[in-house]
Amino acid sequence: MKCFLGRLTFGAIALLLMAGPVNADISASERRLDAVMAEYWEFTLREEPIAATSVGVNDFNDRMPHVTRADQLRRLAVEKGFLRRARDIDSESLNVDGQINLALFEWVLEDSIGAYGLNLSRIPFNTFSGFFMSALTASDGVTMASVGDYEDYISRMADIPRYFRENLDNMREGVKSGFVLPQIVIAGVLPTIEAQLKEEPQESSFFTPFLKMSDRVSEVDQENLRQRGAAVIRNDVLPAFSELAEFLRCEYQASESIAAEDLPDGKDYYAFNIKRYTTLTNTSAKAIHQTGLKEVKRIRTDMDAIIAELDFAGDFAAFADFLRNDPQFYATSGLQLLKEAAYVAKRIDYKMPGFFGKLPRQSYGIVPVPEEIAPNYTTGAYYAAPPGGSNGGAFWINTFALDQRPLYEIPALTLHEAVPGHHHQAALAMEMENVPAFRRSLYFSAYGEGWALYSEKLGVEMEAYQSPYEHFGRLSYEMWRACRLVVDTGLHSQGWSRQRAMDYFFDNTSLSAANIRSEVDRYISWPGQALAYKLGELKIWELRRIAEQELGDQFELRDFHDVVLGNGAVPLAMIEDIVLRWIDATLANES
Repeated sequence: MKCFLGRLTFGAIALLLMAGPVNADISASERRLDAVMAEYWEFTLREEPIAATSVGVNDFNDRMPHVTRADQLRRLAVEKGFLRRARDIDSESLNVDGQINLALFEWVLEDSIGAYGLNLSRIPFNTFSGFFMSALTASDGVTMASVGDYEDYISRMADIPRYFRENLDNMREGVKSGFVLPQIVIAGVLPTIEAQLKEEPQESSFFTPFLKMSDRVSEVDQENLRQRGAAVIRNDVLPAFSELAEFLRCEYQASESIAAEDLPDGKDYYAFNIKRYTTLTNTSAKAIHQTGLKEVKRIRTDMDAIIAELDFAGDFAAFADFLRNDPQFYATSGLQLLKEAAYVAKRIDYKMPGFFGKLPRQSYGIVPVPEEIAPNYTTGAYYAAPPGGSNGGAFWINTFALDQRPLYEIPALTLHEAVPGHHHQAALAMEMENVPAFRRSLYFSAYGEGWALYSEKLGVEMEAYQSPYEHFGRLSYEMWRACRLVVDTGLHSQGWSRQRAMDYFFDNTSLSAANIRSEVDRYISWPGQALAYKLGELKIWELRRIAEQELGDQFELRDFHDVVLGNGAVPLAMIEDIVLRWIDATLANES
């Protein structure tokens, strides 16, 4: 597979990286590239204050983004200018790092420009993320140690009504043009929004920073800030959520269809999302669907083998029903579930040095999914911490509906979300040195989710699975991601119904009913993203097998992992070139 970033394929990058600098203009070209990337980063921080907060830049902690159509068109014009300047740089005159930086820079700009062209702001949320979730988590992990820090937070909350109104106006434009979310998505999201409508501001999660305030703030100032914070929550934040709920209940005209391709320009929309989330430019929904069917068949064979190993008296459906309903597999309290995850996480932490040469400095913790969003939230997630923040990374565990959160899935979930999955990969990326700032927070779903799914299977070698049921849980998770290839493409391009998608999961996995429902609704609301996991994982395993075969006794698993993670998030074609160059260099060093 080849992936074009701007004018230069990653295959061409590989040759240039091996060849090194070629002419005397390299310094001038590097300076031009450094300058345009620095300007772009400063522009991004100003335009995306929540993103700025997430990477430890606190200059814009007092505001929310501006998302009117005029703001979008203004940003589009600026980004087109950045892209023109990037394309004017002679890529052949750059050194190794410059080649990678330019390719990634062009990819990021082209993706953003493509999104503006489709006016994706008309659908500003899905069941997993979106503008109201951004408001809820905008200041998570921020250290508030001074009066000024709390005043910034109060100002940010006061800006939420304006931010919500702009998003509602974008959704109204979607209604006019027919580019809207399906009704089933709105029905699923409404309870999360309505859960924010507290009677008293002190009951809101927005008040949490005021519950335990910094000792550096005097008691007089603390009381004043609490009163001001409560007033803003009462007068601004809660009414904004109320207006949003009312808009979705009474005004929004959702789609009766669930297929992305049924929307205006839907085929282009789905094709764009496939490219965005898989980083593949030469694959189709039909081809992805067939890959999924093959993977489902392969994994099912492994699952049947475990059922046979356990001498279970029944078929696959009976075994899945047993796993979904037997009390031995479920925690009786949220604390028990969290403690199980903590124990598994520490067992994996103990094994990490044997599989990775470089470990990140940043720690992580295990945190329950907030109660107000838990009913419609996925089983787990990872949230990176801003550099210099008051907390480490957060491995979220959903403790709602404990009878739907089987313990035998905890090892696979932990490997995926925490270590060596999302936390390990994201923390290493944030700690990269001598790279443009935008690369430390850059994320490609096929790379990040592919790595996290690879980590689940790596857990077999790390001895993270301690019973046949836990091994089956891992296979069920892998099957889950294989089914995603079939279901996502089925829903959005092949006329599948929601019920058919859920039935497909019931027939092929042991996932609980609640997980299946929330996952299918997530795919309906977020076309293409679910394709990233399996396609990314398949590429990483393909590259590992190539490296093992080519290097033989010279193959070192720790080195392979460090190479895959060493450049932060990159498209799949680039990680292939990086690994192949490492193989060539290793062989050359031994010759």
